[in-house]
Amino acid sequence: MDHTAHNKLVAFIWSIADDCLRDVFVRGKYRDVILPMFVLRRLDCLLEPTKDAVLEEVRYQREEVEMAVLDSSPLCEESGYVFYNISKFTLKSLLNNPSQLEANFKNYLDGFSDNVKEIIQHFDLRSQARKMAVADVLFDVIEKFVSPEINLSPEAGRASDGRLLPALTNLGMGYVFEELIRKFNEENNEEAGEHFTPREVIHLMTNILFKPVNGNLPPVLTIYDPACGSGGMLTESEKYIKDPEGGVKTTADVYLYGKEVNGETYAICKSDMMIKGNDPENIKFGSTLATDEFSSMKFDFMLSNPPYGKSWSADAKFIKDGKEIVDPRFMVRLEDYWGDENTVDATPASSDGQLLFLMEMVNKMKSSSASPLGSRIASVHNGSSLFTGDAGGGASNIRRCIIENDWVEAIIQLPTNLFYNTGITTYIWVLSNNKSPERKGKIQLINGSEMFRPLRKNLGEKNCELSDEHIEQLTQLYLSMDQDEVSKVFENKDFGYYKIVVNRPLRLAAQFTPERVASLRFIPVIKEMAEWTYEEFGDDVYSDLKQHKDSIERHIDREEVSITAKNKSTLLSVAKWRDQKKLMEIAGQLADEIGDELFMDYNKFVNVVDNTLKSLKIKLGAPQKKQILSAMSWQDEEAEKVIKKVHKLKGDKLDQLLDRLRADEDQLSDYGYYPSGKKDQFIEYEADSDLRDTEVVPLKEDVHEYFLREVRPHVEEAWIDLEKTKIGYQISFNKHFYKHTPLRSLEDVAADILQLESETDGLLKKLVSFEGVQ
Repeated sequence: MDHTAHNKLVAFIWSIADDCLRDVFVRGKYRDVILPMFVLRRLDCLLEPTKDAVLEEVRYQREEVEMAVLDSSPLCEESGYVFYNISKFTLKSLLNNPSQLEANFKNYLDGFSDNVKEIIQHFDLRSQARKMAVADVLFDVIEKFVSPEINLSPEAGRASDGRLLPALTNLGMGYVFEELIRKFNEENNEEAGEHFTPREVIHLMTNILFKPVNGNLPPVLTIYDPACGSGGMLTESEKYIKDPEGGVKTTADVYLYGKEVNGETYAICKSDMMIKGNDPENIKFGSTLATDEFSSMKFDFMLSNPPYGKSWSADAKFIKDGKEIVDPRFMVRLEDYWGDENTVDATPASSDGQLLFLMEMVNKMKSSSASPLGSRIASVHNGSSLFTGDAGGGASNIRRCIIENDWVEAIIQLPTNLFYNTGITTYIWVLSNNKSPERKGKIQLINGSEMFRPLRKNLGEKNCELSDEHIEQLTQLYLSMDQDEVSKVFENKDFGYYKIVVNRPLRLAAQFTPERVASLRFIPVIKEMAEWTYEEFGDDVYSDLKQHKDSIERHIDREEVSITAKNKSTLLSVAKWRDQKKLMEIAGQLADEIGDELFMDYNKFVNVVDNTLKSLKIKLGAPQKKQILSAMSWQDEEAEKVIKKVHKLKGDKLDQLLDRLRADEDQLSDYGYYPSGKKDQFIEYEADSDLRDTEVVPLKEDVHEYFLREVRPHVEEAWIDLEKTKIGYQISFNKHFYKHTPLRSLEDVAADILQLESETDGLLKKLVSFEGVQ
């Protein structure tokens, strides 16, 4: 079907809503009628030629064989599809008896096979039909859909005036449906292209998936889309493989699989599978992330355009139990900096689940032992999949997993405004677990951002498209692995990095003062609320807080104080207040003994406090002692460094540490072990969290050499906390393809302004002139 016929068909169906549904449905609900009726009419057109044969088979089974339950297999054989309708009605014949239309329409729907009934259920068509019947518009809607002015049949037809109406192919039917979805969603200010990938993008994806293995395809092919929408990618893939004029010539049997969470698009996808003779049971309804519907299966080819920028919080309970991952699809085995392998989280931020769909496909890849071809994947993502997430986080772990396993062949940047619902830049990720020798250990980046032609009329956000020439150019760039301004090839490690933590020593001064001692009356985590409570109710906090509970809670609500249930319980606990008062009194005793001397060496201050506690025969737990020390100290760059621990390092212990750090003994200070001046003794200082910094070191560089070159010259006291080192991966197209555009000279700008002035005949001068102002 050409674009003109396609647009006319969409326009006619679109007009049905305004012609028949106005004043019956609110505008935002038109789609609930038009979309299912469109599918229903398509199925009706397919079944019309074999209607008599199917009814004869029904008669035979009921009267001749006397079957209580009809056998569906002979009925499908007679219909020519994997579905049928045993009602005596067609949509056209329903119009012959308007007075019984609602009852007959129900009979017509009940006559469908179970697989179609499921589609009808997901469209909620029965309740919509009831509403139309009550409003007396059901007849009008059906009449419009069976009008001779449109043709939803796979065979060409004639309009009432004799005009030739082209056949509506299966692929064309999908595109008409998607266009209707887009238009209805635009009306409702929704994501207009959420379920639809432009056909030229699918064409590019199928080219890249199948051309490299043309001639080596197995006799049975399986293709999977975990976010299949209305099935466009599956349909186009099958067409590409089976079409004699397509890029692949094979007699292979093709089996399509998919899953979709949206009821409407699931319904159209399943009906499309039935129309083409594919097994509709291979299309599953529900969330791909919540349940692993195809857990026992692996697929030859997978392609998808998963939702990006969409939260997966609703599915989180099926993937995580607290922080623990419970779905093996989203766990990966990775080595840490030391080479030890661990199972780690492979889930991105809950606000964007697109990489989870990529992990679903990776999980379904065939091993080389199961298939010499392995598996090939093409998946569309926005830019966030390339770089979001910190080293060691779920998103970075996903990138690291697929890159270190050498599964990424290429990433292709597409033009902006290519999709219907977004103007952002998108990328096609191409994965294979059976790379050709020249691709092993490498990733190709292709910048196709400038390869497009503008549309005469925007379609939602879409204002451009890939021409056949652009598709061929991008395909050839991929196949040839040529390197030029728009195609570059990198080693896998070029995208990896170490994130190292650089510490500096903590320096504390300390002194007992009345104000600091008094601050111990309050637990630090609830200090502000505790201060208010004590100011309001005084010593009642040590005897009876129950009588003030309502007042405290009213204050919390009125002032919108952010406080957890646990902290509120602590605030209202008389026992906690008494414990804190006792701690304040002990600090007062220490102050009386030690005095108000200012200590610029916190290590000495701690020793004095310890000795004083011992002399006073006071025993404190570690948390209580830490609270007193924290209350009496503060950061001061003039103070001495705080010692965390003194290590005795010699013999095997020293050798083991040097081996772990991959360092020599004279380099130990670079890793936080400073010689004390005594033999075999090294000091480890407390790190100042406020001065802590991180550095990103390329995987191809030595961490210690980077530190000596980039950090030590600027921060003499710094050291590497190697135990906190994380490995991350990110991919930046801008870094590799950015072209600097120099600023225009002032002379050029001035010349343009003067030219504009001359063209406006002095208008600009008049607007900014102050001459003549009194």
